[in-house]
Amino acid sequence: MKPATKKAAATKKAAATTKAASTRAAAKKVAATAKAGAGSGAGGVMGKGPGGKPESHAAMVRRARRINRELAEVYPYAHPELDFRNPFELLVATVLSAQTTDLRVNQTTPGLFAAYPTPEDLAAANPEDVEEIIRPTGFFRAKTKSIMGLAIALRDEFGGEVPGRLADLVKLPGVGRKTANVVLGNAFGVPGITVDTHFGRLVRRFGWTDQDDPVKVEAEICAIFPESEWTMLSHRVVFHGRRICHARKPACGACPIAPLCPSYGEGETDPEKARKLLKYEKGGLPGQRLSPPPDYPGLPAPPLGAG
Repeated sequence: MKPATKKAAATKKAAATTKAASTRAAAKKVAATAKAGAGSGAGGVMGKGPGGKPESHAAMVRRARRINRELAEVYPYAHPELDFRNPFELLVATVLSAQTTDLRVNQTTPGLFAAYPTPEDLAAANPEDVEEIIRPTGFFRAKTKSIMGLAIALRDEFGGEVPGRLADLVKLPGVGRKTANVVLGNAFGVPGITVDTHFGRLVRRFGWTDQDDPVKVEAEICAIFPESEWTMLSHRVVFHGRRICHARKPACGACPIAPLCPSYGEGETDPEKARKLLKYEKGGLPGQRLSPPPDYPGLPAPPLGAG
């Protein structure tokens, strides 16, 4: 290897090492912040556990980790429910998913990415044409402005590549911490907690936190689980929220983690009636992805306009 080539390789390796160290340091900082503000501390009473009994923080952590293990058995196929083939597609799809379902996004993005497969293509598009394509996702004018804005930023500031750092991603139009963590965790393998409406609802029902602010929820949950679990934990909790622990009427009587849940009884407790509330593969219905992973046990969703 020539000296110049060796130097370039060493520089690249050093940069990767620095990036990994920075990611770990940031994660530890979030967890430390959460631990410092976790109510009454590791030995004190944080809230109520199953059956309404007082529960220490340490007991809650043990219960939370057990719930995660059991959800891993219930949803071994948990995955991001947005169709994507590369970081750019995941980034755009996640921005489009605001205020709509992943299913509707998945039914819309094939046409969008067929017309504009790269950031450069989308950056140079006619806004009215983009609006017409993404209209089914709702708020299409604002979303067009966001996805075209981030495409322009990717083209002009990042060489047409999606950056793999949280600090860079959140500077893009329409991209917040939730979207950034989705992209980092699923396109770059960087652990992160994704706090969407399902995740926030369930972690409060589970008694893991009483916070409503997504950033504070993220911090407190990061403190409970090892960093290596953050991304998959997000998928499992969201899967459970969409399939069983629904917002309006959770199917408590069909919930596999009911004995571990302080909120058991908020929904339907009769097993037969609860089973009728199950959604997606748990209810024998199609999932949200048109192109689900090979190990997904349910049916693919239909394309836009089918059925």
